[in-house]
Amino acid sequence: MNKKLSLVSAAIAAGLMLANPLPAEAKIPFFSSSEEIPTLAPMLEQATPAIVHISVEGSREVQQRIPEAFRYFFGQRGPNEQRQERPFKGLGSGVIIDADKGYIVTNNHVIEDADNIQIRLKDGRTFKAKKLGTDAQSDIALLQIEAQKLAQVPLANSDKLRVGDFAIAVGNPFGLEQTVTSGIISALGRGGLGIEGLEDFIQTDAAINSGNSGGALLNLRGELIGINTAILGPNGGNIGIGFAIPTNMMKNLVDQIIEYGEVRPGSLGIRGGDVTADLTEAMNLKVSRGAWVNEVIPDSPADKAGLKSGDVVISMNDNRISNFNELRAKVATLGAGKKAKLGILRDGKERSVTVTLGSLTEATVSANEMHPMLQGAALSNADKGVKVDTVEANSPAAQIGLMADDLIIGVNRQAIKNVSDLRKALENRNGIAALNIQRGNTNLYVLIR
Repeated sequence: MNKKLSLVSAAIAAGLMLANPLPAEAKIPFFSSSEEIPTLAPMLEQATPAIVHISVEGSREVQQRIPEAFRYFFGQRGPNEQRQERPFKGLGSGVIIDADKGYIVTNNHVIEDADNIQIRLKDGRTFKAKKLGTDAQSDIALLQIEAQKLAQVPLANSDKLRVGDFAIAVGNPFGLEQTVTSGIISALGRGGLGIEGLEDFIQTDAAINSGNSGGALLNLRGELIGINTAILGPNGGNIGIGFAIPTNMMKNLVDQIIEYGEVRPGSLGIRGGDVTADLTEAMNLKVSRGAWVNEVIPDSPADKAGLKSGDVVISMNDNRISNFNELRAKVATLGAGKKAKLGILRDGKERSVTVTLGSLTEATVSANEMHPMLQGAALSNADKGVKVDTVEANSPAAQIGLMADDLIIGVNRQAIKNVSDLRKALENRNGIAALNIQRGNTNLYVLIR
């Protein structure tokens, strides 16, 4: 591997030299016929047959603005809006992770609401895929096809990745099948971006564009290190900032889908935030990164394991934790019922505790940290939104009109499916937030500033 990396470095150096004017006496570097030319071709010849093209068709509900003068004819479904079913088509990428069983991993947003999912292989064969399970919070979906002679991509241990490792992206941007781009890993543990509900992204400068979603991020051995998911760009195009879901995170979710038919997120039962410079100084901490525990919920898994407010979680299963979002994502995707070893810093001393994770779907959370005007409300996930379990008398939540058993189904006309969606919508709002509430058979709006 060192020899190959040296050759790659030599090729890059040669390219840099050619990009600048050369003195007359300078000689252009080249490889003789007896030397090995740096190339990724052998690795890609093994890996690309397992990268598939996905095309989808379906219909989804859209909201149409209605002029005030015509609202009488369309009923009173929200302010100036009418919902309609409209057909759609889409393209994306996927990765075969089990050739014998025909398992294909992609992004949830690639196949969401799709009634017909077609998979096309590199050799031209086409198959209809069955949807085995999805998770909107992490943006992972598992499909299955019935086919013979499939290839699969081996999985790497994404916890061993380092910034600066080479990364190869393979997918179908803009419908251009089997497109390969290369770069490096720019950062690890990226979160708090508001892209997904659970974020623990690999960041890469390998070019990722529309249609790459669900495709493979590979290392130089042709092993899968991530599932390409999103880009950061002003116009939706590549600017060298792409994000992929780490392989280990993906595998945890896929294993749950295979076993249960759904993802069962894990819950720790703490509230907190990132370790900041101000917090480090105020609390005289000996670390500059980690997840600060502000509160431990009584009778939660964290409480039973012995975590205390003021602890700093610095590792999980011997892997460093940089921030609270990273801890939250790792806990949720590990799954309910799984054991996790947490490294913590308490009173300047490091220690470890083992916790058995609870179920996030059954957890009731306080709305205090989401918005000051929601203080006093306890929320939980429901089938089609966020349920208001209780509202304290004379609390800010009660004063704005929230009531127990209300169902929050939207914020500013954006559909809300769970607590994470609500949190993200409130964080990304500009100005007033209009909560769409379903109360019995009535729909109403509650405004918070």
